[in-house]
Amino acid sequence: MISDRALATAVETGVITTDQAMRLRALEVGRATSGAEPEDDEKLRFVSGFGDIFVTIGIGLFLSASAYFLSALSGPIGMAAGLAAASWGLAEFFTRRRRMALPSIVLLIVFASASYLVALRLFQIGLGGSNISFSNGIPAEGALSHAGAGLMTVLLAAAHYWRFRVPITIAAGTAAAGITALAVISYIAPQFTAHWVTLLVFAIGLAIFALAMHFDLSDRSRLTRHTDIAFWLHLLAAPLIVHPLVEGMIGGQRAFDTPSAVAMLGLFLALGCIAVLIDRRALLVSGLSYAGVAFASLLRDTGLTDSTVPSTMLALGLFVLLLSAGWRPLRALLLGALPDAIARKLPYNAVSANP
Repeated sequence: MISDRALATAVETGVITTDQAMRLRALEVGRATSGAEPEDDEKLRFVSGFGDIFVTIGIGLFLSASAYFLSALSGPIGMAAGLAAASWGLAEFFTRRRRMALPSIVLLIVFASASYLVALRLFQIGLGGSNISFSNGIPAEGALSHAGAGLMTVLLAAAHYWRFRVPITIAAGTAAAGITALAVISYIAPQFTAHWVTLLVFAIGLAIFALAMHFDLSDRSRLTRHTDIAFWLHLLAAPLIVHPLVEGMIGGQRAFDTPSAVAMLGLFLALGCIAVLIDRRALLVSGLSYAGVAFASLLRDTGLTDSTVPSTMLALGLFVLLLSAGWRPLRALLLGALPDAIARKLPYNAVSANP
């Protein structure tokens, strides 16, 4: 069977067109027997084999030990700089030459995190500050340091993507850009930011979601690297959208009351419809824990205190299983309810929906 990676490479190198790749995939699916492994609508190039896991374990052990010795020899800033350099060096072999998925993801996360910490400390030293604490989700002091560190991380992430082409790099750079924007606004209008931080985070989440949809719509058949980039962007955007919405529902409360619990479950269903329409599950995953808390609150209000936790787990588990089993028919139903001009612009998979 032709692998998705082979099709994606063929499209990106111009061997075949996107339309031809879609036809090949549909042909392969049509020839598959009923006992064949089912196709997934949201494939992720995460692990290509157990070798990925084995190498990742080795990378974790090596970098952890390196962090210990570097910290002892040169302090936190030397440790972070050393980890960034080591991550780049390891990526030269395991990412650029071996093309191993999971090690590449781990190395990118370490590189981006370490780069941010190094840049942050350097800007703090340059600006004469030392406080890196956060308050209400925004920099309490040294906003310019965070803005500079975020911008530097964006540039380093861009260089990393130019060199290695790891899809998650776009999400890492976007996260750094979001931190930069929040820090700049905090520096310009600290009182406004402190009061409206939830709204600002929500706006950043929507912007990232829009960027994710841009990559999704540029590869509607999900055959190229764009679909992997969109996956990581959706994963980043989801909590930034869901958490502010829930904060707005419960206000300053620490728990759901009956009206807010009902509203939360309604929001969860709405997010579920959006997730099905765009064929991405990140929004559902982000809202799942909140839906569980809301459902548990409703159970407590009915007096079922002894079985709240198992009943909640049973209900959520049943919902996830039913949704997973009926994902394709439900998506076809929802797409059919949309105007044709809109439905044809949404992502589709050759095995699950028609263009």
